[in-house]
Amino acid sequence: MPAAGAEQMPHSHKDRLIVALDMPTVEEARRLIATLDDTVTFYKVGLELLFAGGLELARDLRHQGKRVFLDMKLLDIGNTVERAVANATELGVNFLTVHGHDLKTLRAAVSGRGHSPMKLLAVTVLTSLNADDLTQQGSSMAPADLVLHRARLAHEAGFDGVIASGQEAARIREAVGSGFLIVTPGIRLTGSATDDQERIMTPAHAIAAGADHIVVGRPITQGDDPKAAAETFQHHIRAAIASKA
Repeated sequence: MPAAGAEQMPHSHKDRLIVALDMPTVEEARRLIATLDDTVTFYKVGLELLFAGGLELARDLRHQGKRVFLDMKLLDIGNTVERAVANATELGVNFLTVHGHDLKTLRAAVSGRGHSPMKLLAVTVLTSLNADDLTQQGSSMAPADLVLHRARLAHEAGFDGVIASGQEAARIREAVGSGFLIVTPGIRLTGSATDDQERIMTPAHAIAAGADHIVVGRPITQGDDPKAAAETFQHHIRAAIASKA
């Protein structure tokens, strides 16, 4: 059964692409947004930009009718997470992330969200991590197994979805069913540089595996023609949806 308030489907094919504004200044972000114009409808504001005026930018984007994914990756004691999420609802953003390590934290976030339409997404395992990294953290689980475990915790807690690699999307979809959002970073086109990502996938494979949204940063933001790059990713998304249908 879908989580309370769960989003059944992105508003449009454009909404399936989330452009990550992972850059050091709001001025750079605003220039990119102006370049992308109406090609992109959904943006991610993460930790780097948050410390450089990103919250004001998030509010401005909402006023412009854009959708905003606030990538806070919250992790603290339950009371702190609950209050932080409650404050975040006042921003009017669409998505907010919380680390999906345990039920206490997840349930605290749901309590803090209250009746706000803001969607809560649990971060499962960062796409920059591999099995060796998890061993260093003290986990004996393979990345795919840990992702699935945390996705089930998030579903049980009443979250709206998860952040997970496309490599794990199919198993998550099978485990939790429809109506549970899967947002997938680490997306690259065939032959592109992987940068610091470990568990990557193409847009077509991610959508086919069950991802609802894909998050793309450097292939668009650092491209020679960001608008053309965004349009290329959207073309791949549309083709994947048509093929899946």
